[in-house]
Amino acid sequence: MIVLKSKREIEGMRLAGGILASCHKEISKIIKPGITTMEINSFVEEFLKEKGATPEQKGYRDYPYATCASINDEICHGFPREEQLRTGDIVTIDMVVNYNGALADSAWTYAIGQIPNEIENLLKITEEALYIGINQSHIGNRIGDIGYAIQQYAEEKGFSVVREFVGHGIGSAIHEKPNVPHFGLQGKGPRIKEGMVFTIEPMINLGGNGIRMDGNGWTARTIDGKYSAQYEHTIAITKDGPIILTAQNR
Repeated sequence: MIVLKSKREIEGMRLAGGILASCHKEISKIIKPGITTMEINSFVEEFLKEKGATPEQKGYRDYPYATCASINDEICHGFPREEQLRTGDIVTIDMVVNYNGALADSAWTYAIGQIPNEIENLLKITEEALYIGINQSHIGNRIGDIGYAIQQYAEEKGFSVVREFVGHGIGSAIHEKPNVPHFGLQGKGPRIKEGMVFTIEPMINLGGNGIRMDGNGWTARTIDGKYSAQYEHTIAITKDGPIILTAQNR
């Protein structure tokens, strides 16, 4: 069942999203060659504590960290670790913030130092695909319209779209209905209604869209070893259009 959120609930999620967005903005200032994703994870824990928020995914299905940190060919759910990031790497930092019981979810891919042009283009197209999906998120459209627009754009640019991991509803729980695939057919899926809150989080690969899972049971990576990027926002559907609750430009 899709749970429609009240204005009060959306406002609570907007506050959580503001904390999350501020955290990403601070990460962008400290992320550089030589830092480790474990150091970033510790920074996030302390940042959220200072804001009176908590990392919701820590302990979720026994996940042990405040963040997911996915490097290079890792698609999602990478574990923070002590390996230093190097020039030419990319890393996606994904987190869910709980503020007074309201949740927000956002991932961002960061370039470490100078990266090759084809990788820079991967990041650019993936971020653009996110906003193309958001632009389809209007009352009366269907969830399939979002995935169709993302898939068409990414594939036209020569990239592939991961199928196994999708966006999702969010509220008092991390994962709610509806699922929001980043591929699909126009006019299919649930109708988009006022009060829906969900994530859009395309994972776009430089090579093929095949995945394999690491032995930790969490981390997914590309079969061909090519890089993968991801950008994610939490959005609320209103009569005036979608509102990005995790926007970093506020």
